[in-house]
Amino acid sequence: MSLVRDASGLCAHEYEFLAKRKGKADAALRKWLSKTSDLFDIENIELPTIGLTTSGGGYRSMLTGAGVIQGMDERDSNGSTSGLFQAFSYQSGLSGGGWLLSSFAGNNYPTISKLQEDLWEEALQNGLVTPENGNAPDIYKQVFADVAAKDAAGFDTTLTDPYGRLLSYQFFPGPAYGANLTFSSVVKLSNFTDYAVPFPIIVSLGVKTFNGESLPGPNATIYEFTPFEFGSWDSDVSAFVQTKYLGTSMTSGNPTNESGCVINYDNLGYILGVSSNVFNYAAGSTSGSLLTTELLTEVKSTLNHVHEAATEDLFAVFSNPFYGYGSATMVLNTANLITEQEKLHLVDGGEALQNNPIWPMLQPARDVDVLFVNDNSADTTDNWPNGTEILTTYVQAFNHDWTRMPYIPEVATFIKEGLNKRATIFGCDEPDKMTIVYLPNSAYTYPSNKGTAKLQYSKTETRKIIENGMAVATQNGNEAWGACLGCAILRKTDTKLPQSCDICFKKYCYRA
Repeated sequence: MSLVRDASGLCAHEYEFLAKRKGKADAALRKWLSKTSDLFDIENIELPTIGLTTSGGGYRSMLTGAGVIQGMDERDSNGSTSGLFQAFSYQSGLSGGGWLLSSFAGNNYPTISKLQEDLWEEALQNGLVTPENGNAPDIYKQVFADVAAKDAAGFDTTLTDPYGRLLSYQFFPGPAYGANLTFSSVVKLSNFTDYAVPFPIIVSLGVKTFNGESLPGPNATIYEFTPFEFGSWDSDVSAFVQTKYLGTSMTSGNPTNESGCVINYDNLGYILGVSSNVFNYAAGSTSGSLLTTELLTEVKSTLNHVHEAATEDLFAVFSNPFYGYGSATMVLNTANLITEQEKLHLVDGGEALQNNPIWPMLQPARDVDVLFVNDNSADTTDNWPNGTEILTTYVQAFNHDWTRMPYIPEVATFIKEGLNKRATIFGCDEPDKMTIVYLPNSAYTYPSNKGTAKLQYSKTETRKIIENGMAVATQNGNEAWGACLGCAILRKTDTKLPQSCDICFKKYCYRA
């Protein structure tokens, strides 16, 4: 039986999850809309499907994105947007946004407050290079042992392995620190089995090393990890494999290992490391690169105990589950024959200027109607977003004939009209497109524009950046903002909107 399927729609497990999640999300949305305004007519209407994305950007994005969630989570806040998180059906992240989503999902979706107080504040104060402060030497020995065990079992080990294990010491509790936590095991956690949370997706990029690439090109294959599947909707792969069997050598979708299928390769710490792996980008750069020299030195040192460093170590390496697989939905291109390669080489999901993990939400099978895009990119020299990333995704979506993304203007327009510093709603007048609520990082209550290479945060910095993220979600406590969001969401339905919505649309909708 093949473990791989064509990308012709959702897998049965995701379809079932979405169907059951949608009922709970709709109930939460009705509750939030009723609380937000008594002018909304929400009786007997079909409500839209809503998603949330959190961009890359290291701890800056992880903490800002955490604040955005906190500001929308009825368990953890009481502002105008509180309760919206319960209405989301999908949630995606990459790089720093993938760290947030992994820590959130891997710990069974506690409140952000609990993660902050019980885990993040202490871990981030110690820093990535010196986990658990004085215990760092012992931890490095354990990380080395973990990587060596994987290598001894016959699997590729690269810089991503010790890097992912070090990150896990910050995002998952002891004593195991995520050593035995797989992404596929999230499906057994109570909030997932109760359909109480959005469906999680983590994004990474493929590098076509067989073409001599060391960096992903503008048309890089976009891969997604979910608790159920790994794969790509892009035409050069257009297939998915069951996540729990990642690491299994396959040909034409069938295992070729003598011992059968490999399990536990989808360690969640490894996957969050894959999504944020920029070693290929940082190679040869100075300490001003995306990874500090100190971290790069420590990770290289750990790996060098296992094997001699090689160029391949700059990537996260997977046995290619799509080797020899001919998907009926794949478009053959002799320059990009990924299915002829025995290995996949993956890197940070934002390296090709698509730092917002929007791509999975554009797939027609998921039918996302409204998407909140929290952009914490460092497009400018002082680490603020300026629209570059979302514009790149719009251009690539257009080139790939993914037609659901609304029109996104040029970067010059973002800057001229201040769209990079406040919430903007794209697609207000495009009923056949997805509506995007763009939430860029901005200094509402605290200068959250910390460099991506900053690897250590005081408890005060962690708390203040999360608080600023809440201000991003609420537009600095603007009580009218919640009602405006309600207008934007309900515009995707056939209900009659109150006249007050016109004021909201005039203020927040982008119109060329």
